[in-house]
Amino acid sequence: MSSTPVVVICSTVVITFRASPLNAFPPSPLEDLVVEADEMYQNAGEKGDRHPDPEDPPRRRANKFNGHGTYDNDRPPILGVIGRSSGEVYLQETHRSTRKALQPVVESTTRTDATVMTDEWHAYDLLSTTGRGHSTVNHLAKEWARDDDGDGVREVHTNTIEGHWTGLRNFLRKFRGVHKRYLGQYVAFYQGMHNFKDAAWLLLGTLLGPITSTGP
Repeated sequence: MSSTPVVVICSTVVITFRASPLNAFPPSPLEDLVVEADEMYQNAGEKGDRHPDPEDPPRRRANKFNGHGTYDNDRPPILGVIGRSSGEVYLQETHRSTRKALQPVVESTTRTDATVMTDEWHAYDLLSTTGRGHSTVNHLAKEWARDDDGDGVREVHTNTIEGHWTGLRNFLRKFRGVHKRYLGQYVAFYQGMHNFKDAAWLLLGTLLGPITSTGP
């Protein structure tokens, strides 16, 4: 069993939580000078709602919709903005993936002098007009990374945020479907687990240690 008092562990968690710029209200921008932004499209219908009409199922099973989904077609987008240095991520379900829906979120979660890496989706085209740097990779042309400054390192990519989607999908999969009305809450919970994972595991280990055979 851990000898560290629970109150000390809880204080550590609170301090860590409050230290994140994403927990200010409104959230402060990520401190990273280089960030990546991308969207993930999650199948989510109306699980749990009564649907007596067989032509109106609670969700589209094996949703075959291709391209950029929306809240209305049961494939709402989740925007992710992740800092390259800090590893902190901001996630938000946005209903649509238009410029009006995505750009304000990217602006509010990034520094005005940051460089934002995205793919070719047109919703990000005007980010450079906000004073931010903006570099893109063209996934439609099978371009995944590019070296713009000639140093031999392909620094223009969105691999960090795209790799993050694997963890979020695995987290959501265990619920065997979620109602799209509550998808944003699941996403926010996952964001908290990611950004404060070290402090959260420390707290859980201390709390559960006394009731487990092996301790934390």
